[in-house]
Amino acid sequence: MRPRSLWKLIRILATFAVLIALWFLFSGSFSPASILTGIGCSALIALISYNTFIDEHEAARNMVFPRLLPALAYPFRLVAAMYAASFRTLASVLSGRVSPRVVHFRSRLKSDIARVALAEAITFTPGTISIELDEDHFIVHWLNATTRHSARAGDEVKGPLEAAIKRIWV
Repeated sequence: MRPRSLWKLIRILATFAVLIALWFLFSGSFSPASILTGIGCSALIALISYNTFIDEHEAARNMVFPRLLPALAYPFRLVAAMYAASFRTLASVLSGRVSPRVVHFRSRLKSDIARVALAEAITFTPGTISIELDEDHFIVHWLNATTRHSARAGDEVKGPLEAAIKRIWV
């Protein structure tokens, strides 16, 4: 089997696996009719939409499927970052020392999925909101800006989350 055909098959199977898992999660029924309906609908939708679910250009990077152990540790890192940011934001609001700015910076992440995960993590942490993501360029509203330098601002906004996400999607 040619590599391009193999990658197409993998993308279809990955889309099918996600859809069937969601079917069982939301249907809550394990009757034979429900299982057959879920398999049929998931297979049909996977054949139609696999291209949307996983882009073809992601194949060369081998970054579609997350690494398991770092992915399991990531929610704890994210929650810790959210709590730390919430206390910093609370302190700055109570003291009246806010310095809002829109900052621009780049990310070292190569995968589209990883960049979106970083943008979501930035938005989840209090005091920052991802405004735009274009390839590796982020535009973020930052409530407690301490610098105007884009590289330093990026390091402060991303914190350890970028490194954690990079471990998940190599």
